[in-house]
Amino acid sequence: MVTVSSGARLHFGFQNLSLAHDRLYGGVGVGLAEPRVAVSAVAADAVAVDAAADATPAVGTDERADLDAARRYAERAVEILGVDGAHVTVERTLPRHVGLGSGTQLALATYTAVARANDVDPRPREHAPALGRGGRSGVGVATFESGGFVVDAGHPTARFTTDEPARGEWETPPVVARHALPDDWRFVLGLPDADAGRNGDAEAASMRSVVERADGTVADAVAGALTRTLLPAAATDDRKRFADGMSELGHRNGAWYADEQGGVFRPPVGEIVESLSRSDAVGGVGQSSWGPAVYALTDTTHVDSALDAARNALDAADVDGDALAVAPATSGARITD
Repeated sequence: MVTVSSGARLHFGFQNLSLAHDRLYGGVGVGLAEPRVAVSAVAADAVAVDAAADATPAVGTDERADLDAARRYAERAVEILGVDGAHVTVERTLPRHVGLGSGTQLALATYTAVARANDVDPRPREHAPALGRGGRSGVGVATFESGGFVVDAGHPTARFTTDEPARGEWETPPVVARHALPDDWRFVLGLPDADAGRNGDAEAASMRSVVERADGTVADAVAGALTRTLLPAAATDDRKRFADGMSELGHRNGAWYADEQGGVFRPPVGEIVESLSRSDAVGGVGQSSWGPAVYALTDTTHVDSALDAARNALDAADVDGDALAVAPATSGARITD
């Protein structure tokens, strides 16, 4: 049996959503050590998928939907790899559609487990498009590979226009920058019990609308935040400046999405972000992808205060939810035989 385990990821935003520039999208984000998805597989004559008896689905996870998704990814992996099949067991899952990259991590973990179970060398970057991943952001693929803080190059605007190509007819965006973050940094996550973030056809429709109207000058401001703040801070382990860059990039991206999600941050995320931002224990508060996950940056010295602030922010917004503090991922997926 082969087991593949991979951590969640945070998505801070895109570098550009305007058709006026040569490159579209260009994801910016970071891999997390926790929470994780884990998938096991053994070679078989056909595809079978089930859940482990002691599986630990994350809060809010729909087990049936996870199993259905894992089956689709396993069937596609078998087709891509040219093998007979695999018996796949879903051991652990991420909350679905909350901004933690559940789809890409489950897809790549399933694909990699199927490949290794059949003694085939997995090529997740090459095969991610055939699994339907990497069509906009390449951050999830990059963090599955190696963890860290990641910036990808995006896609050629001339090919994508307002619609992504059909599945498989794109390449995973190349990584243009990757930095390991300090071991004592912690990302505080606020996970409100709120409606799932946009996904599937609804997400595609929203992205088309955003891209059609996107102001190209916002991309210039994002580039400044990325090149003059985030990247230098990552290279010099400057937590305060890194948090400042996260915050600016998130707010700039929110300006693109405001009409689609009801503000710079979607409800009730805006209230949570505002409340959490008042805490001296954290910096860089923002919304991951379409939310509702909220992130902030702190260090091991201030974790307790930061978690209290996150819980208080959920209370202030009058929503239930969880708060946790996790380390940045220092490596990619773990594979054990």
